[in-house]
Amino acid sequence: MQKRVTDEDIKERLDKIGFRIAVMSGKGGVGKSTVTALLAVHYAKQGKKVGILDADFLGPSIPHLFGLEKGKVAVSDEGLEPVLTQRLGIKVMSIQFLLPKRETPVIWRGPLIAGMIREFLGRVAWGELDYLLIDLPPGTGDAPLTVMQDAKPNGAVIVSTPQELTAAVVEKAITMAEQTKTAVLGIVENMAYFECPNCGERTYLFGEGKASELARKYKIEFITEIPIDSDLLKLSDLGRVEEYEPDWFEFFPY
Repeated sequence: MQKRVTDEDIKERLDKIGFRIAVMSGKGGVGKSTVTALLAVHYAKQGKKVGILDADFLGPSIPHLFGLEKGKVAVSDEGLEPVLTQRLGIKVMSIQFLLPKRETPVIWRGPLIAGMIREFLGRVAWGELDYLLIDLPPGTGDAPLTVMQDAKPNGAVIVSTPQELTAAVVEKAITMAEQTKTAVLGIVENMAYFECPNCGERTYLFGEGKASELARKYKIEFITEIPIDSDLLKLSDLGRVEEYEPDWFEFFPY
């Protein structure tokens, strides 16, 4: 019988990782997984060693974005081996790789999810990484709290959309980061606007300025807006997000 993962096991794995970033939001459907993927591509194109832990067990999206839905986890003497993306060699670990079928749901209560996150933290053979990005599920419950307490991220990137309701819920994620002593590194406002491909005019379909208001309120310096982009949508659907060229994290200082 395999022994339970200890805090020392987790520390031993994470000590080999330079910087750990949680990507989070208080609300679902804002594009956390897409933002995680784009941030990973940003680092990988700089020649950094990057890993992604897909901690959204109930709705794992990272494998689809990178075309890894048929990926399977191998087990070596070092532990669970992450699956590598095809173009940039980003290391990915997701519960999706352990399920028998793509459509198989994970029907688990919070404590079991929290326990599995610890298993991933203590058993995945990341090796030496410059960055580990952790794609969190929405909300402020068991899974995000386990990551904050056990993975101890160096910081969090908060994902929002321009709607007033979303901004109000996302504020809870910012407060959670503060209460768990996790620095908020920046706010990403996804689906911020639509830019006409013919004339270049920007239309803010859902309103403008919500992320800036949050940044001023909480003294967060980095903000970036990601537009509604048909190229990004297409490549994400095809599992080829690594081919997307715009870099919305060009000026991200971390």
